[in-house]
Amino acid sequence: MELAIQEAKTAYEYGEVPVGAIIVYKNEILASGRNRIIELADPTAHAEIIAIRKAAKLIGNYRLINTSIFVTLEPCSMCYGAICHSRIKNIFFGAFDSNTGSCGSCLNLPKTQCFNHRPKIVGGVMEKDCSNLLLDFFKEKRR
Repeated sequence: MELAIQEAKTAYEYGEVPVGAIIVYKNEILASGRNRIIELADPTAHAEIIAIRKAAKLIGNYRLINTSIFVTLEPCSMCYGAICHSRIKNIFFGAFDSNTGSCGSCLNLPKTQCFNHRPKIVGGVMEKDCSNLLLDFFKEKRR
């Protein structure tokens, strides 16, 4: 999660909402991503999507079997769908998101019958560090 936090800090430096993601396979980092929505003028350029695209390209397969994703913020519905479609095995996230979180905070997509793949989910990993980064970002934006 510390590496995902570093990605989130880079996003912060670029004026993006500070979210970072890392995809791991057998204790090796496959890919990383950070929010790049503004930079790329792409509403789908969430940290998870960037990391998934990089990992899939690296291994030459859209299925990321037996991988884990570490992300600083609870995935939204778009990212949760992409995680399921790519067959990522585990989701570890930091901060809970009551506005758009799809893993129990706002929506609870894992409890629906909408997906044939259900990753294991662990929330609250380094939650305080991840939450404080987001809180600081939005405090600064409001000034």
